[in-house]
Amino acid sequence: MVTEEQAEDVTEDVTGTVDEDAPEESSDDADVEESDETEGGDGAGRPSRLERLENEGDIAADYLEELLDIADLDGDLDMDVEGDRAAVSIVGADLSQLVGARGEVLDALQELTRLAVYRETGERSRLMLDIGGFRAEKRASLEKMAAELVSRVKESGEPASLEPMSPFERKVVHDVVAAAGLVSESQGTEPRRYVVVQPA
Repeated sequence: MVTEEQAEDVTEDVTGTVDEDAPEESSDDADVEESDETEGGDGAGRPSRLERLENEGDIAADYLEELLDIADLDGDLDMDVEGDRAAVSIVGADLSQLVGARGEVLDALQELTRLAVYRETGERSRLMLDIGGFRAEKRASLEKMAAELVSRVKESGEPASLEPMSPFERKVVHDVVAAAGLVSESQGTEPRRYVVVQPA
């Protein structure tokens, strides 16, 4: 069985480590802006941003279908585009072994799926994988917790920090804090990296 550390090592060798809660510094930002102007592409044969993300979803779905077959697990795949990334969800009767106690197996599978996309496209992927609604439920609880923390920081005027979180979890918190008009930053090193919320 592939551990989370092994998955991260493989991904880092090929694509470089990506901290999802860091500011966007993608090298293809110019391509995104250019392709957004024409949904059908830029006129030179290059697919639009939406088409590229949909293609990532298709590649990921094919990879995950093979994985489910190998593991002899039943699951339905849903593909979508959420903002600036492809999103793939697997739903089924019991897929808990693909999630892990705290989502560590899911994180490893997400990195391996991104690697499969990279192998096909040659471009680093920010694809988001969810299994059994784990990330959706986690996002909802994190958004509630982050909103409560924002209220405390606003009332006290003092910075506050959270316990160490995964990149996905930190990204959710950063988004809630930014929407509330406050500033947050990640501090520490993996796997003990955590979010600090600053008063306005």
